[in-house]
Amino acid sequence: MSPRILYAGDSCLVVEFGNSIDMAINARVQALRREIESKPFRGFIETVPTYRSLTICFDPLRAPEDLDKRLLSLAEAAEKSETAEAAERKILVVPTCYEGGFAPDIEKVAANAGISADEAIRRHSALDCYCYMLGFVPGYSYLGGMDPSLETPRLKEPREKIPAGSVAIGGKQTGIYPIESPGGWNLIGKTPLRLFDPARNPAIFLEAGMWVRFVPISMAEFEKTATLAVQPDWKPDVRIEAQGSKSSSSGKEVA
Repeated sequence: MSPRILYAGDSCLVVEFGNSIDMAINARVQALRREIESKPFRGFIETVPTYRSLTICFDPLRAPEDLDKRLLSLAEAAEKSETAEAAERKILVVPTCYEGGFAPDIEKVAANAGISADEAIRRHSALDCYCYMLGFVPGYSYLGGMDPSLETPRLKEPREKIPAGSVAIGGKQTGIYPIESPGGWNLIGKTPLRLFDPARNPAIFLEAGMWVRFVPISMAEFEKTATLAVQPDWKPDVRIEAQGSKSSSSGKEVA
């Protein structure tokens, strides 16, 4: 579908690019986001990307009167661009311990796929996953590109408390719980990274458009990294690599 503009009050416009969870659609969302943030218009406040759309917030007293037409023009350019997807990947390396109490549902995920738990871990960490969007709670990542054999239905009864840092699978997607919260995804591991900390700058390490690389670690490595990660000057391992340097895959899903 062609991009369209939706009005969400007098200080917010939404540009929609499609109606499915798809890498090509999200690449256009991110291309428009990069264009606006690199050349902000008068009155611009922020952008909020989703799977298939970009919300643009602005000051209505300062923004151009023809802002909707300008945004539609930029969106159409992103739609036609053959280079909407960034040439480089920004990858957040996420060390993950898939052992013991950190992974209460790993056997369920493995059984659902008809494989061993070790093979489930290997497949989960074999592919880089793409961050389509953040939502639910601050910093919660919705990651696509997981090995499709690991697709597992969500829990029939959500847990009331899931520890911060838990790595999980829900349907076709995987994600990381950044804070303690309720949730219905299958828990398969835990990272010692503190993905959300309001007292830190930046408060969130991961953002939409980035990639995540899960790296298996032992319990001892988890404890060591957890000790370092609470230091105020600690930074995660973020890498810039050319597209296609590591295998990835993503399917389509109706949003």
